[in-house]
Amino acid sequence: MSSAAQTPPVTATGPIARARRRVPFWDNARFACIVLVVLGHGIQRLIYDSDVSYAFYLLIYAFHMPAFAIISGYFSKAASPTRRQMARVITDILVPYVIFEGLWALTKWLVEGEPGKNLTQPSWTLWFLLALGTFRLVLPYLALLRWPLAWTFVISVSVGYLDNVGSTFSLSRTLGLMFFFTLGWWLREHDIVRRFRLIDFRPWWLRLAAVAAFAAWAFVCWRWLPLWDEIDLRFWFFYDDSYSDLASDQWWAGGIRVALMLLAIVLSAAFFVLVPRSQTWWTHFGQYTMYVYLLHSFVLYPFRESGILRDLDPTWIWLPLITVLAVLIAFGLSTRPVRRLFRPLIEPRPAWLFADRALVSPQDHRSDPTGSRRSPE
Repeated sequence: MSSAAQTPPVTATGPIARARRRVPFWDNARFACIVLVVLGHGIQRLIYDSDVSYAFYLLIYAFHMPAFAIISGYFSKAASPTRRQMARVITDILVPYVIFEGLWALTKWLVEGEPGKNLTQPSWTLWFLLALGTFRLVLPYLALLRWPLAWTFVISVSVGYLDNVGSTFSLSRTLGLMFFFTLGWWLREHDIVRRFRLIDFRPWWLRLAAVAAFAAWAFVCWRWLPLWDEIDLRFWFFYDDSYSDLASDQWWAGGIRVALMLLAIVLSAAFFVLVPRSQTWWTHFGQYTMYVYLLHSFVLYPFRESGILRDLDPTWIWLPLITVLAVLIAFGLSTRPVRRLFRPLIEPRPAWLFADRALVSPQDHRSDPTGSRRSPE
């Protein structure tokens, strides 16, 4: 889940000269997003037995991956990649993908007796690695177009009508979420965040509106939960299945995705409004979300597959407990001992793969999956 930017971007009007420094807001946003990822996966088994958990699940899934994609796009560059940046696509995305697909194949063989052998079908969370790799490869071409946002919006909506675009190399999800990634890049390309002081400007009424947006969506999730269950709304948030697979093969089915994309934009904006701006004791954990993203699924796997997360009652006890557990998992997997132990797997630097070994430095580590290790603000 890494994106390409380590230096200030080059826009259509020239380079934007800014100090290479971290901005706490972005680290806070990254870590908050990864906590939501762990939480969503942690409560997934509860939704079959608890309406409250199901509504909470829908609340999270409506925006958390689009928000991740927006952050990823914001820290990506559309300029022609250098040889070192091209090498990073291999070291930051492709090599970890192969490593963790191998680990999942071994895990499934040991536990289930049936290893997954198809690298074209990403295991569990690994789909987003491939999506980010694709985003980074196609962004320079998208930037050549006159209306890249409009084109990716059309692509994201139209792909649902194509039954032959499936989960191979996570293509359907990649195309479905491409608009959000492009939106993040567009915001930075046009300097929207700095020009409109979107990080600094946060009056009380804007925070109140953000809370109201989440409260309204939470009410909608709870009030009409039987309807959302009947139409399998949660699968719509995956941006994975075609409209015909979602039992909505009518010509207007794309309108549902349009509505959900607009909802994701509103909730993502509300989320960014509520993210703390200042340095906190947990801000630095936002630099290490790759570790949480790739490792948390192994932590949750025995709980999800053993069935012990089913029939947990009462919900008012178990849902908060699992929420706290998800937060603790995110913190635990970000700690220095975990990073030191798993760095060779998550941040591999296989210089032997490259004809020019100077392209890969053993000291060059980038553990943040959704942005550079320095912020452009």
